[in-house]
Amino acid sequence: MSEWLISLEGTDQGKQVALALALLAAILHALFGALQKGRYDPFTTRSAIDGCYALIALPFALFVVPWPEPDVWPLFAIAWVIHVGYKIAQASAYSVGAYTVVYPVVRGIGPVFTVIGAGILFDEVFAPAQWLGVTMLATGILGLAVYNLRHVTTDRARLPLALGLATLTGGFVALYTTWDAFVIRATADPMTFVAWFFLIDGIAFPAAYLAYKKGRVPRPFAPLLKLGMTGAVVAIFSFGGIMLATRLDKVGEAAVLRETSVVFAALIAFLFWGERVGPRRLALMGLIALGAVVVEVGGT
Repeated sequence: MSEWLISLEGTDQGKQVALALALLAAILHALFGALQKGRYDPFTTRSAIDGCYALIALPFALFVVPWPEPDVWPLFAIAWVIHVGYKIAQASAYSVGAYTVVYPVVRGIGPVFTVIGAGILFDEVFAPAQWLGVTMLATGILGLAVYNLRHVTTDRARLPLALGLATLTGGFVALYTTWDAFVIRATADPMTFVAWFFLIDGIAFPAAYLAYKKGRVPRPFAPLLKLGMTGAVVAIFSFGGIMLATRLDKVGEAAVLRETSVVFAALIAFLFWGERVGPRRLALMGLIALGAVVVEVGGT
């Protein structure tokens, strides 16, 4: 598979595969975010998911893919620090704020800074039409956040803190997207990065959780394990997919397309939590989708 992926780099077919991976990542990322607003607190859920995807990645990292090159290990270390910061900020935001407010803020801020970062790090250039698409998408996403904010009736006293944490999380999203793209391009085999990333990234939260809880886990444990395994599979295909997309095509374009996850998040909220969509939210989601289309078409 690695040879096939490498052969697609810089080709039209590679661009199409990157598009498909980014859209798949969008759908799965919305589901991943929803999993962290459930029966358990976000820190417990995140620890279970991380531990499960580390266990899944372990045999692949050790026995299937080539080991990372010596000069890549420091890059992995930086990625680990960034992702730990991101997960702490995200779990904190979900702990104090409504999902429908926090999630759009995080996703609306991320792509703008990612496009700027990709321009600095990879010399990527967005056409004027693409910048228009980025503006449309970010406006639609942040518009959803404002709409949801006006209709939140619980925890309003903690909304400023939630919005601050959501903004911080959005900054981490841009940082890890850009840095992960740099590291996966620095690794000879893209699947090496994916396997080792999930192994290394999955250690911190479970270890910290067990230390804090003195080895105690929620009882019954089976439901948490089931949630962890489900979230792990979703995370591997979501985060792994976007990582591969950034190797095959422009980092900025992949990041923007992934943020259509807000549309899918709203659909999840409607289907599972009974939240109404309404004409205003439909219009904003349409603006998000149109913005993503403009970004993709404007670059051809």
